[in-house]
Order: sequence, then structure tokens, then C-alpha cells
Amino acid sequence: MYGLRITHYHFTMSIKKPIGIFDSGVGGLSVLREIRAQMPGENLIYFGDQGHVPYGPRPMEQIQGFSEGITRFLLKHNSKVIVVACNTASAAALKYLRETFPDVQFVGMEPAVKPAAEKTQTGKVGVLATPATFQGALYASVVERFANGVELFQNTCPGLVGQIEKGELDAPETRAILEDALLPMLEKNIDTVVLGCTHYPFVIPLIERIVGENVRVIDPAPAVAKQVKRLLEADGILNQNQGEGTIRFVTSGEADSVKSVLSLLLGIDGEIETVTWVDDRGIL
Repeated sequence: MYGLRITHYHFTMSIKKPIGIFDSGVGGLSVLREIRAQMPGENLIYFGDQGHVPYGPRPMEQIQGFSEGITRFLLKHNSKVIVVACNTASAAALKYLRETFPDVQFVGMEPAVKPAAEKTQTGKVGVLATPATFQGALYASVVERFANGVELFQNTCPGLVGQIEKGELDAPETRAILEDALLPMLEKNIDTVVLGCTHYPFVIPLIERIVGENVRVIDPAPAVAKQVKRLLEADGILNQNQGEGTIRFVTSGEADSVKSVLSLLLGIDGEIETVTWVDDRGIL
């Protein structure tokens, strides 16, 4: 009996462990929002690496280093699964993380080219993502497997991540960046837009105003949350607590600026913990 009680205790503790989520900044909050909607009882810990945002222009090895450091931090805080809620980090570091931490369950981001290719009527699809995502093997693999017979039009939307980090979701400059990307695609007769960066769902209302009601905009966050839930259910560690789980927010940047954007994007007025990088590998 004693042994059974110990086993049950550890099992219960595993269920209560948080889901670890990280991104270069606030973009991964679009994934956190969907995880919260699908699994309200789960405890969450979110790491925004504002000290290094944006990841898009950085070398792959550097992004791997950041991702490893953040993963070690999230594991130190007992994360039971880690969501790489950043397309750039997924493209640059997901394979590396799985090799470095073979006993850890990771869920990453993949540009939603497959559903776009399945649903397009014109055979023409726009993809908005960072340079690192477009250059990564993950994107190339997705295109090779699922985009046969579909014409893809790509744009890196320079400056858009920075606008969203500042909370400028509907500013003239934000609209100009999106129009520069989308208007040439509309001239090519696209009927679907894939969001290949977790920051971009926060400007979906603006994108929809630009492209019109006949163009579908695909947000990958619901599919990612669904995969997290599937993994937790398979391992028997889904937290089905009837109340709302806790959320911890951690940043390597300025807490005050993150707090104001957090309120704007999620309607949450949470406390923000700050940490400091050491040599871009470890976190204090």
C-alpha cells in the first residue's frame, strides 16, 4: 500500500507540472492563448526571450544556443512538455533540441502549408514568415511533401515582429508592412494566407481587412494546442482540473514593456519575472 501511495503521489505531481512554452518575444502568446482555451486546467510557464528578439535574422547556431538555454530553464522549473512556440526556433533548433534532450517531449511550429494546399481553390497561397523559417530544412520539407501543384508566394514582412512587440497592432506602419507583402500576392490571385510566425496571429484582423473576406487566413496555433493535448493524454498527464491553471510569465527583457503588451494581447494583468542571460547559454 505504501508503495502504491508513493506512485500515485508522483503521478499526481506529474499531472500538476506546467507546460513550458517559449518564443523570442510575445508571439508565442498566440499559442499560449489557444492552449489555455483547449486545456484551461493546465499550469503554464511562458518564457519570452525579449533580450534577443527578433530571432529571424540570427544565425542558426545562435538560435540553437538560446533554445537550449531556455529549455534547461523550463526543465529546471519542472515543465512536463516544452512547446517551441516560435517558427524560427522550430526551424533552427527543434531537431537539435530533440537530440540534446531525448527524454523530453517537444512540440514545435510548422508552417501550415498542408492545410493551405488542401483548401486552396486557385492553387495560389501566400506565406508570411521570417527569413530563418524560409531558409530552414523544416519549411523545405513541408513544401516538398505537401505543396505539389500549389504556387507559393513568400514574404518576410521586415519589421512586423517589432511592431507587434510594441503592441502596434493597427498602426499605419504595421498596415504598410502588411500591404507591401499582401497586395502583390492578391494580384497573383491567392485565396489563402499561411501565418508562419507566431507573432502574426495578433494582426489577423488587420490582415483580413487587407485581403478581404474571400481569402482564408490560417493560424497554426489551434493545431499546435491540439497536438500538445494529444501528447499529454497519451502519457496520462493531462491536467483536467475544473478550475483555471496558473500562468507564470518570464522575460529576459524589460518587465514593464512586456506587461503592457501582455495586457493588450491577452487581456491579462499578470506579474512578469525577469531573468538574465550569461554568455547567451545559461540563465540566471
